[in-house]
Amino acid sequence: MKMRGNGRSPLKVNAKDIITGFIGGTSTIIILYILSLFTSSPLLIASFGASCVLAFSLWNSPLSQPRNIIGGHFISTLVGIIIYHIFGDEPWSLALGVGLAISSMMLTKTTHPPAGADPIIVILGTYNWDFLFTSVLIGSISIVLVALFINNLRNGRNYPVFWI
Repeated sequence: MKMRGNGRSPLKVNAKDIITGFIGGTSTIIILYILSLFTSSPLLIASFGASCVLAFSLWNSPLSQPRNIIGGHFISTLVGIIIYHIFGDEPWSLALGVGLAISSMMLTKTTHPPAGADPIIVILGTYNWDFLFTSVLIGSISIVLVALFINNLRNGRNYPVFWI
C-alpha cells in the first residue's frame, strides 16, 4: 500500500526553465573543459553533470545550494580518498565509501545527491589527495559560480536561497 503513490509529478514544463537549464549546463561543462586544459586536472567528472541538473533545474532546492554542492562534493571525495587509501579498490570498499559519504553529508547538512558518486569515481579512478583540491574543489566552486550568474539573470530567481 505504501508503494502505490497518491498523486502526480509536481514538476512543471516551462520554456524559460528549459532554456536556463540548457544554457547553464552547457556553459558549465564548457568552462570545466577549458579549465581542465589549463590545469591539467580532470575537472569533467560524471557527478558534475548531475550537479548541473540540480543547480539549474532545481535551483531553489536545499540540495542545490552552494553549501551542498561544494560541501557535498568535498566531503564525499574526502571519504572516498580515505577509504581508497585504507582499503584499496575492493568492491566492498566502494559500498563502504558511498555509505559513509551519505551519512557524512547528512551529518554536516551538505547532502548533494550527485556527490554520492564521488567515492566510486575516486576509488575506481585510483585518485590521490590532490584530486580533492585540483579537481573537485575547483570544479564544484566553478559550478556554483556559473549557477550564481545564470540563475540570477532570470527575474524571479534568487540564487542561492542560503549560503550557510
